[in-house]
Amino acid sequence: MENKTRCKWCIGNDIYEKYHDEEWGVPVYDDQKLFEFLILETFQAGLSWITILRKRENFRLAFDEFDYTIVAKYSEDKIQELLQDAGIIRNQLKIRSAVSNAIAFMKVQKEFGSFSKYIWQFTDGKPIINNPKTLKQVSATTPLSDAISKDLKKRGFKLVGSMVIYAHMQATGMVNDHVEDCWKRS
Repeated sequence: MENKTRCKWCIGNDIYEKYHDEEWGVPVYDDQKLFEFLILETFQAGLSWITILRKRENFRLAFDEFDYTIVAKYSEDKIQELLQDAGIIRNQLKIRSAVSNAIAFMKVQKEFGSFSKYIWQFTDGKPIINNPKTLKQVSATTPLSDAISKDLKKRGFKLVGSMVIYAHMQATGMVNDHVEDCWKRS
């Protein structure tokens, strides 16, 4: 792994490099994993992704392994407990949105059969392969992330702006933004 050319955003940090090499841009079709990334991306808003990656295991423990069926039933006591958990981002709006997003997530599952079928319909079930030469050519939002964000909000999801959704699309491989000389490109 040490001699591989990577996207510059991850170079020099073992956590970032592992995430880049093993997860970023890899298509995810599993609802549990899609929910995990949705939660992590909403918590990341306004923060660096490395902050979230460093706390990822704490989030996993705090949010019951990202089991949306459990998160959807969180009581006020559980929310207050999470607000005291120094291992995660203790933002009340983000914690409450995790609960409401779990509920909305299950409504989408009921309507479409799975969240995966719903979200991947926007790309016809396959990744969008972009061809950025440099990191500067990678967008923070696209018309597609705008449309998905709008549709999710209409379905009751919270904190799912276009930037959050585009980051989710990158994380779950709906879009591949590895730069031209990155080893993940080939």
